[in-house]
Order: sequence, then C-alpha cells, then structure tokens
Amino acid sequence: MSTKLRWGILSTASIGLRKVIPGLQKGELCSVVAIASRSLAKAQSAASKLGIPKAYGSYEELLADEEIDAVYNPLPNQLHVPWTIKAAEAGKHVLCEKPIAMTAAEARTLLEVRARTGVKIGEAFMIRTHLQWIRVQELLLAGRIGALRAVAGFFSYHNTDPANIRNQVECGGGALLDIGCYCIHVARHAFGRAPTRVVGLVDRDPDTHVDRLTSALLDFGDGHCIFTCSTQMVHYQRVQFLGTRGRIEVEIPFNAPQGNTARLFIDDGSDVTGRGIVTEIVSACDQYAQQGDAFARAVLEGADLPVPIEDAIENMAAIDAVFKSATSGQWETPES
Repeated sequence: MSTKLRWGILSTASIGLRKVIPGLQKGELCSVVAIASRSLAKAQSAASKLGIPKAYGSYEELLADEEIDAVYNPLPNQLHVPWTIKAAEAGKHVLCEKPIAMTAAEARTLLEVRARTGVKIGEAFMIRTHLQWIRVQELLLAGRIGALRAVAGFFSYHNTDPANIRNQVECGGGALLDIGCYCIHVARHAFGRAPTRVVGLVDRDPDTHVDRLTSALLDFGDGHCIFTCSTQMVHYQRVQFLGTRGRIEVEIPFNAPQGNTARLFIDDGSDVTGRGIVTEIVSACDQYAQQGDAFARAVLEGADLPVPIEDAIENMAAIDAVFKSATSGQWETPES
C-alpha cells in the first residue's frame, strides 16, 4: 500500500462532488484516484471537473481496480449495506455515508462482513472530526458546565421535491434518517452511552409518506436529550448542552462553513440576559478532509476509526426505537 490511502468513489452523488471529494483531495493522507457512475459520461464529467484520473461506467469496474485501497459510498440509503458488502468482499476498506443502513438489524450484518474480509468499515459522520466538536468534547470532559443534564437539538431544511431521494420512502428518505440521526449521534457521545428508552412523534407527508417532522425525547438516566428535525421547515440548526453549572451552544453544528472559523457560546449561567456568555472561536478546518485523514490513519497506521460499525449500530437502534415509539405511542427501548 502507498503512503497515501487511494480512494475510489461510488457514484456521482451531490455530497461527494460538492464536499467529500474536495475534502479528501485536501487530505494529507488521501488520494482520490477513481470515480464510478452507472453512466460513464457522468463519471467522466465528474472526473474531469475534479481532476480525478480514472472514471468507470459501473461500480463493479471500480471495485475490480487493484490500485484502489478504500471506497467512499454515498449511494442512496437502501444501497449503503449492499454496496458496502460488495466493496468489502473486493478487499476495499469502506467509508459509508450516514446512516450506514436502513435499520439496526441491517447494520449488524456488517459485523460478520468485517470479520470475514478483514477490512475497515466506518460511518461517515464527518462532524466527529471537526475541530469544534473535538473542542465541545474537551469542554464537557473538563466539567466546564458541570454535570451534563440535557442536550437540545434542532436541524431542519425545506425540500418538497418528490423526485429527491430524501422524499422517497423506499430510498430511506425523511427527516430522521437524513438529519435527525445527527442529533442522536451527538447526544450519545456527549453522555457517553446509549439512551435507555425513547419517545418519538412523527408527522408524515400525505403524498410522499416520509417523516417530514420528527421530534423525540431520549432518556439517558440522569440526563435527557430533546430534538426536532424536519425536511419541511425553516432552514436551521443548533445544538445546546446544558449542565449543572453552565451551557454550551454550538452555532452551526452540522454544516459548519468549510474553511471558515466556527463559534461556540459558553455560558456560565450567571445572567439570563447573556452577560455570562463567552464566545470561543474554533480554528477553520475542512471536516471532510479531517474525516478522510482520520479514516486513512485507521487503515495505514492502525488508529481507531472515528465511527466504527458498533457505533453506527447503536445510533441505528435509537432511530429504530424513535420510529417504533411514534407508532406504538409508548416508550420504546433501543435494541442493544
């Protein structure tokens, strides 16, 4: 294997073209060598625009390329596990876009695949490697806000296009799988464990049937998380961590501007008008470049993956429980 991890990209999905591939190309340990599409013309066009050496007209051709070490899988949600398995069986390490699967049960099938093939398989929660989230975790562990008691999250945008995969049930569309998964992820890592039970409320679009508005309460025992996510609401995102002695607010938690600084608001709780708030500026970074290099270090140097399969399964189990609760009208326990 070369000194850089050689990446192949499965599909010309928008997130890959706009964010992930440019990020990987900035990485110190990454090299993007190929991209594939079901349309060779699309693959060639993307390769030309992004300076990628090779373009393939099928995913199978890319997986057969012996000069590729790892694959980034940004396919629609229902194709995440099938093509992650195909890539692993071809001997490629896989960074799969979130959510890694449609259900926790489907995600668990990847444990056997990893054991059998020996490759690294990780979920692409790029926020885990952003400097602002590393700083938040440092502040929480240092007790800056005392004991963590509550996490409150909001994530929404407006998209009613029925042709968009985010509005197609069969593709795993809807608010919870697309963006609510982030709120669950950050709460789990803030508390350092899985929720013991959850309650969920879901409002579905009458035409597309995807969840267009989902809210949930996650019980972590001595702390709670509340969040709302929506695909048909004002464009907004924010996360707050509230403790016994203070509060941390993350201004742009999930789509932090690439290459720009980020802001954290740290409140000592001394004055409700905000006089006790200190603004901390986090250095600029590209979270997709950070993500790529972190994955590369796991492959090249044996470092830990930022989001391994076990972590992905735990997140999916909480998502499953929220959906189940919305139907049952009761508290539900995520499957361990």
